[in-house]
Amino acid sequence: MGSKKIFLSFFSILFLVSVVLAGCSGSDSSSGNEESGSEGDQVTLDIFQFKVEFKDQFEAVAEQYQEANPGVKINIQTVGGGEDYGAALRSKFASGDEPAIFNIGGPTDVIDWEDSLADLTDSAAAGAALEGTLDGVTKDDQVLGLPFNQEGYGLIYNTEIFEKAGINPADIKDMASLEAAVKTLDEKKSDLGLEAVFALPAKETWVTGLHLSNAFISPEFDGNVTSAFESKTVDFKYGDAMKNFIDLQNKHSVQPVVSLDYSQQVEELFSTGKVAMIQQGNWVYGSIAGIDEELANNKVGILPIPVPGYKEDAIPVGVPMYWAVNKNKDEKVIEEATKFLDWLYTSDEGKEVVLNDFKFVPAYEGYDASKITDPLSKQVYEYAEAGKTIGWVFMGYPANWGQNELGANIQKYLAEEATWEEIVEDSKAAWAESKE
Repeated sequence: MGSKKIFLSFFSILFLVSVVLAGCSGSDSSSGNEESGSEGDQVTLDIFQFKVEFKDQFEAVAEQYQEANPGVKINIQTVGGGEDYGAALRSKFASGDEPAIFNIGGPTDVIDWEDSLADLTDSAAAGAALEGTLDGVTKDDQVLGLPFNQEGYGLIYNTEIFEKAGINPADIKDMASLEAAVKTLDEKKSDLGLEAVFALPAKETWVTGLHLSNAFISPEFDGNVTSAFESKTVDFKYGDAMKNFIDLQNKHSVQPVVSLDYSQQVEELFSTGKVAMIQQGNWVYGSIAGIDEELANNKVGILPIPVPGYKEDAIPVGVPMYWAVNKNKDEKVIEEATKFLDWLYTSDEGKEVVLNDFKFVPAYEGYDASKITDPLSKQVYEYAEAGKTIGWVFMGYPANWGQNELGANIQKYLAEEATWEEIVEDSKAAWAESKE
């Protein structure tokens, strides 16, 4: 994918996570019973990963790799969506059933899991990673994780509905024009067959407390997650703009939003044309395609999340998670685990899978961007290329603050159980307390 230079706008991506992010639509698992290890010439790699959206494709590529490498057996277990991956990973390690490959986020995860993280500095994948994408998992000059991919999110919209409503999405470049478009859609919703303009899944605190809030909290840290991670306070400098964005969605959303989840938002409402817009990212492509392939491939786009006073024509773009290799495994297991990840991201066969099957926007050089096939990922790349991005800092939030504090507080606000001022003050206090 193109030059490293176009990704300079989000080189400071650092993550902490005990929850699933960007794009989580459910949970499932598939695993073998063998423990990660080596016996004779056979090496078993247990992989414990969170990304449910590419579970089937990942298992298929594992089969492909095993056929080419008969000495390697790969077991994959996927835990994500409605389940807490971080908690599940801790339980996995506590049981003694440690995987060979697992997922971590940024600075807090690196600190928490440091005793189990192998040094991947000399891996081919680390050498090919786009500049800055390893910053969040580098400590003492050691690379301790490898990026999954690049992802971006904003307002996913139905182009056919917009066209029927007489709205040109290219004209939506700020909050005022977004509000005007929403008003038009609301006025014509009966003719357009809409239940509502939006589907705001406030039941999913990662959507509100992590993704939505990031767009409005990132600016006060200059889009730098390191600054967020090190800050003892959060000021909600753009809190009024955040409130307005939440209010806009809530006022024009299918109700009640506090009980609306990801599956209902993406699959039951957006993919069936019952709403015109949803706040989500390019990871929803597979879910939409599974219901309406024509919609997924030809009738979707991404609009900005406008932040008045900062950027009104940009979308948040970043790395969702990293692969880690367990350094406490046998040396042969560590070696084979690293070889598998190198193959996945740097071999010709692996690159084809990453682009065509996983539908990833690569976080590595050596890819042909013109081969990005799904329209949502292509638009994320275009936003990045144009420099119209907002940095991902939500993984620099204090542990659990985004979901358990801010996300839960936003639910109270939407349920009219607290005022906006009350939830902001409570969230500020929770941040400061976590830093004491």
